[in-house]
Amino acid sequence: MNIGDIVIDPPILLAPMAGVSNRAFRAISRSQGASLCTTEMVNANALAHKSAKSYWLMELDPGETPVGIQIAGSDPELMALAAQEAERHGADLVDINMGCPVKKVVSNGDGSALLNDEEGAVRVVQAVVEAVKIPVTVKMRAGWDHDAITAPQLAERFQEVGAKAIALHARTRSDQYVKPANWDFIRQVRERITVPLIGNGDVNTPEDALRMLETTGADAVMVGRASFGDPWIFRRIMHYIETGRHLPPPDAEERARMALWHLERMVEIKGEVVAIPEMRKQLAWYLKGTPGSAEYRQRTQKLTTQAEAEGLIEEWLGHARHQELSWT
Repeated sequence: MNIGDIVIDPPILLAPMAGVSNRAFRAISRSQGASLCTTEMVNANALAHKSAKSYWLMELDPGETPVGIQIAGSDPELMALAAQEAERHGADLVDINMGCPVKKVVSNGDGSALLNDEEGAVRVVQAVVEAVKIPVTVKMRAGWDHDAITAPQLAERFQEVGAKAIALHARTRSDQYVKPANWDFIRQVRERITVPLIGNGDVNTPEDALRMLETTGADAVMVGRASFGDPWIFRRIMHYIETGRHLPPPDAEERARMALWHLERMVEIKGEVVAIPEMRKQLAWYLKGTPGSAEYRQRTQKLTTQAEAEGLIEEWLGHARHQELSWT
C-alpha cells in the first residue's frame, strides 16, 4: 500500500492515541513491525497559542520514518498552519482527527463533531491539503450516531479535495469504545473511495486483522488498544498474514525487558517526575494476564521513582520465573 509516495509495508499501523503513541511507544511499535506510526493528537488552536506541550507532541526521533503527525481542529486557517508546522517538524504525512469522541474536544466542534458538519469538514481537509506538500490523511468515525452514518459521503468528498488515505474507526461517536465495532461501515466507505482505506476497531488478534482485510476491502489495519502492553501484536499479525501460523506470545523475560526499556526511554524523554506517573498504566498493561500479576498491577499505581518501577518489574519477573518452575 502507498500513501502518496510513502510505501506502507506491511499494512499494519499503530493508531494515534492520546497518552500512548508517544516517541517511546512509537519506537517500540516500529521495532515489532508497525510500518506507520502516528503521534498523539496535536490541537491546532493550542499550537497557534504556542503551547509548549503541543510542540513537544510533534517531536520525532532521529530517523523516525514513516511517521504521521495528527492534528485536530475545526478552523481551516489554524489547521493549515498546524499542518505546515507538522511538515516543518519532519512528518511524512499529516493526519486530521475526525474521530475523537471526548466531550472537551467535540464541545469545541473538533474531532468527531466535524462528522456533523460536512461542509466545514471538507473545508478543513481542503485547507490542509493546500497548505502542505506531504500527503494528508483523515482518521474518522462512521458518524455521530447510528442515525447519522456520514463517513461514506464524507470520505468521498475528502478524496475529491486531495486526501491521500482514509482511516475509519468502525464505531460512531455515540458508541464511544463500548459497543462492538461494525466493520460493515468500512466496507461502505470502500465502495465510495479509491484511495487507500485503513480499517480500525476491534483488531485484537492476528485472525481479526486478516478477517478485516478479507471482508471489508480495507488495504491496511490500524491497531489501537490491543497494543497496550502488547506491542508484539504487530509482529504476530504480520507473521500470521504471511504464513498462516501463530508466533508464540512473549514470555516473562521478554515482557520484563520491554517494560524496562519502555520505562528507561520514557524517563530519558520526559524526565522522572513526568514519566513515572505516565508509565504506571503502561507497566500495569505489560503485567496484565500473567499469573499472580494482580498484586503487582495494583502496586504500579503507587510508583514514584524509576528505581521503584525497576524494582517492581524485577520482583514480578522473579515471581514469574518461580511460577514457571512450579509448572514444570
